[in-house]
Amino acid sequence: MTSRRSFLAGLLAAGALPRPSWAEAGAPDFIAAGRTGPDSFVLCGLKSSGEVVFTLPLPGRGHAGAAHPERPEAIAFARRPGTFAIVLDCRSGAELARLESPENRHFMGHGNFSHDGTLLYTPENAYDLGEGRIGIWDATAGYRRIGEFHSGGVGPHDVMPLPGSDRLVIANGGIDTHPDSGRAKLNLPLMKPNLSYADPDGTLTETVDLPPEWHLNSIRHLALRADGLVAAAMQWEGDIAQAPPLLMLHRQGAAPLFPAFGPGIHHRMKGYAGSVAMSRDGKVAAISSPRGSVVQCFDTESGAPLACIEEADVCGLAATGEGILTTAGTGRVARIDGARLAALSRQDVAWDNHVVTLHPGPESRA
Repeated sequence: MTSRRSFLAGLLAAGALPRPSWAEAGAPDFIAAGRTGPDSFVLCGLKSSGEVVFTLPLPGRGHAGAAHPERPEAIAFARRPGTFAIVLDCRSGAELARLESPENRHFMGHGNFSHDGTLLYTPENAYDLGEGRIGIWDATAGYRRIGEFHSGGVGPHDVMPLPGSDRLVIANGGIDTHPDSGRAKLNLPLMKPNLSYADPDGTLTETVDLPPEWHLNSIRHLALRADGLVAAAMQWEGDIAQAPPLLMLHRQGAAPLFPAFGPGIHHRMKGYAGSVAMSRDGKVAAISSPRGSVVQCFDTESGAPLACIEEADVCGLAATGEGILTTAGTGRVARIDGARLAALSRQDVAWDNHVVTLHPGPESRA
């Protein structure tokens, strides 16, 4: 007679047992980190309506995260220059794995899964070399580290797989840091940020540099359109009076586009774009500034300014079916629809910088 153990093993091998899904964690549309007290930090599941469907404690301040495309697992990354990331079961809050960066490396607060969820990619600072690395982790084997490759620059901050491809786009911020100096920026006169494209084996296929006069514009965060258009948010490390563009739109093989409002409105950003998102229809790119309490929206084809929307301490952005979701340090969750901001909810959470979309598809990922 077949034993229960061998019977279950056969079902697992055949894929017949039901796999855990995000529905079991309350079917959130996004995850976002936040603070609920002076030393109390959480990871939350959010619906597009602004409703919180789960709240899990974190051991320290989160920055961004990565959500598995199928399993209800989320990775909370320590804020730069942290050396750990925690994999959480979003149904129970149990810690499934803890990632530790290799010696002479630290994480940069971001990471992303391959489309099939088998691999995790983590931007890292190889501070002993003054170079960037992309770490590779096997998500099918307890998040075991299996390799790394050069990011194509210094200070990689964000990485995403291009839609319909295994190729990665990497935001190399250009800023050299070292844990012994905290978050101090060590190479501003020699900064050289870039946008790099790399195959999974680390082969660089394209590098996009900024004009020399904008070499202090650190490329930080990414959003993608279904056809491969990349939106990159930047943070200016120079004289705020210069107010260069803080958004770049790029398609592989083409020249970049730098949308911007006129100087008067653009100064509202105070040199800092904290997050970026593209609408699901791909027609609008938005960047936020918590320092300026403003979100700026642009046409993705022409780069023309569309709207400048005020929201106190706003930073997190993500595409929804109705527009662009926003989260703020005030606890407010809202939605941008055209040039209008509609409040959805106010939570007892001071939301951190980013909102991570859980259901990748034809829409953009923020």
